[in-house]
Amino acid sequence: MPNEPNQPRSTLLRMRMSEFWSGDLGLTLVTIGLAVLIFVITPLREAGLRGRIFFELAVVALMISAALVVNQSRIATAVVIAVVVGTAAVVGAGRIHPTPLLHQLGSVLVTATLLIYVCIVLLVTFRNGPVTWSRVQGGLSAYLLLGLAWASAYEFLEQLHPGAFHFVSTPADLDQLTAKLTYYSFTTLTTVGSDISPILPFARSLTIAESVVGQLFPAVLMGALVAMALQYRPKS
Repeated sequence: MPNEPNQPRSTLLRMRMSEFWSGDLGLTLVTIGLAVLIFVITPLREAGLRGRIFFELAVVALMISAALVVNQSRIATAVVIAVVVGTAAVVGAGRIHPTPLLHQLGSVLVTATLLIYVCIVLLVTFRNGPVTWSRVQGGLSAYLLLGLAWASAYEFLEQLHPGAFHFVSTPADLDQLTAKLTYYSFTTLTTVGSDISPILPFARSLTIAESVVGQLFPAVLMGALVAMALQYRPKS
């Protein structure tokens, strides 16, 4: 681009991020990061091993870059970034000075942030253009983010009302609680079932809602992708 040196750095950065998300790489990295976080790092952290923070930071960075390029107003982008930064601050403060209030507030903010991530990923997935493999990866990422969002909601409920869920072995700390409820969330989302049981009525309602979403989301997603594929099919 001949005029590239004369353009502001912010404009060039936005163009580079747009190119990054317009291909397959952005959603591929999000999908890989979420898969490693859920299926590898979270179980290891329950066993006392660290390392989850690096993958969380990587996913946060990817989501912020996606928020900067999706078609939305500056106010909406600023709100998204403010929520993400505020969530990180509260969660970090809860790690340094653990209190029930900070942990509960952190769980609420994490749930809200993950739902925002779902919206961002879906906006990138259903941007204009032909259906590619990255669209399927985007749907998978949104599905995984939904499972994490429900896990954070369950975590808040258990912290607010201890005993909301029945565990075979009681979680010894917050890391174990997060890991167990992440496991419960995904077994509910996929309607597999687990050895953890909801006791509180509201916990049961959340469980039913997640199992319904777990069945409807893939069907709606595939229908939308098929409709997009037909829309952008080459005309003979």
